[in-house]
Amino acid sequence: MRLDEATATPPGPPAVAPTRSKTRDVLALLVRRDLAVKYQDSALGYLWSLLEPLGMALTYWFVFGVIYHSDGKGLPLHVVVGIFAWMWCQSAINESTRALSSQATLITTIKAPRAIFPLGRVVARFAEYLAGIPIIVVFAVIFARFAHTGWNLLWLPAAIGLQFIVLSGFALVLASVNVMYSDVERMMRVVTRIMFYTAPIVYPLTRITGVHGHGGLSPWAVRIYELNPFVGIFQMHHAAWEAGESVPASLVWKALIGSVLVLGIGWWTFHKLESTVLKEL
Repeated sequence: MRLDEATATPPGPPAVAPTRSKTRDVLALLVRRDLAVKYQDSALGYLWSLLEPLGMALTYWFVFGVIYHSDGKGLPLHVVVGIFAWMWCQSAINESTRALSSQATLITTIKAPRAIFPLGRVVARFAEYLAGIPIIVVFAVIFARFAHTGWNLLWLPAAIGLQFIVLSGFALVLASVNVMYSDVERMMRVVTRIMFYTAPIVYPLTRITGVHGHGGLSPWAVRIYELNPFVGIFQMHHAAWEAGESVPASLVWKALIGSVLVLGIGWWTFHKLESTVLKEL
């Protein structure tokens, strides 16, 4: 018998990868903990997830609808729909950016895929978006002559699905890169502000495309503008609730391809950097 065979440590039991059910349980636990911790010291609790976007929506409606008289009658519903969807987007991006760096101890000890930590922030913020749906319904009822109540509501699950895909991609990229370069978190505050104004959130898409006599950008600029997957996603949100809003097939395809591309880049980047990230943590 060789010496190395005689002194070798007997092999232990093989490492068992966490099952899908266990991963889902850990993800659900992280989401519940995130929601509980976020509002634990607040007197109004979860109501803040509704009051903040509602306050923003009313502010933008006052500025554009009252002061500038822009599409006044249908604007309140348009702004509320856009702002509630945007708050999910902004919060998920900002919070997932620091999802790994702020949970270093937990990440290095828990036996679960590390990707669930940034993805958990996306899911938690989605739960807050769902809590705001009743407010959107109230606005849709008040402005019933501007709202769809039929098949157009099918745009809503399409918009939610694509938004979840693209936000997951962003979360995976930003969380991993931010561990090595903390400037990413600061930079994203500027980037999200730019993103807000480069998608049809508080203004109609016709302001960009020039339909219905609203001027708009040059055709080449419109084509570049529509490459942003959030343009199609937010237009789907609006089309689900507002009469007169439509989503061209080309915009759907651009949103779908862009969202899947962002998710693919995010997944590849996260797993490429995972070992380096763990060393930094």
